Amino acid sequence: MTAYIIRRVWQMIPTLLGVILLVFILFNWVGGDPAYVLAGKISSAEQIENIRRQLGVDQPFYVQLWIFIKQVLTANFGASWSTNESVSHIMATRLGPSLTVLVPLLIISTLVAIGLALAVAYVRGSLTDRAVMIVCTVGLSVSILVYIIVFQYVFAYKLGWFPVQGWGDGFWHNLIVYASLPIIILLVVSVAPDLRLFRTFVLDEINQDYVRTARAKGVSENRIMWVHVLRNASIPIITHVMSQLPGLLIGAFLVERFFSIPGIGREVILAVERSDFPVIKAITVYVAVATMIVNLLTDLLYKAVDPRVQLK
Repeated sequence: MTAYIIRRVWQMIPTLLGVILLVFILFNWVGGDPAYVLAGKISSAEQIENIRRQLGVDQPFYVQLWIFIKQVLTANFGASWSTNESVSHIMATRLGPSLTVLVPLLIISTLVAIGLALAVAYVRGSLTDRAVMIVCTVGLSVSILVYIIVFQYVFAYKLGWFPVQGWGDGFWHNLIVYASLPIIILLVVSVAPDLRLFRTFVLDEINQDYVRTARAKGVSENRIMWVHVLRNASIPIITHVMSQLPGLLIGAFLVERFFSIPGIGREVILAVERSDFPVIKAITVYVAVATMIVNLLTDLLYKAVDPRVQLK
């Protein structure tokens, strides 16, 4: 196990270097000169050159690449071009609000989707099964913007159960008061695709020989579904859930924007609107690193769930 972890961590190095090179090329060659963006339309050549000198983009490309590599290694991406706030401070302060919404969402949506998938598998092929799949298809066809607008109008404006916007300093206060409605919206949006996918995983296992053997031995249907089937279906479920983790930080940007939650997703939108390259580059690198770490944790979870899995 230890040798496998060391080998995987060692393999992350060339992957990270590839990500650094790709990000550098995209922002420095394809993205254009940021000095023109920051200077505005009415600016002189002297002002643009002064901005380029302050940003360090007047240096040769190999010097800029080495500076970027040092920024990644030290986790110090400098200051935001728009607010002059430290990028590391931005990431540290915006991560908490995002996790306050996304961690409970991930736990609740996974448990609900698994429970519903097993329940639907009990009545597979029945009218209830078909009705649930139709509802899921309809739910997938509706844009998240519709859910946000309808839920804000009904639960916040009409009923007054939740505030539309706001964020405080206390974790539990934020979770119960400000994050509840965003979590409910994202839960409604995520349950439909997860349920359809998990149902497929469960049905694939139900048709396996070990299930028929267990039934022949007189094992109860509840034990077959909740122990044998769920355990064998857990590997693709873990793959799906873990693969969503890095993208969730950015994927909830619409909810964060509409509810004024000061999270990572909202910061990405603001950075793109302002052409704030240091923030965008930092978030891109952090998401790449998080993806590699999550992939490693996924493999370790495979081993924990199914001892038959060999890590080589």
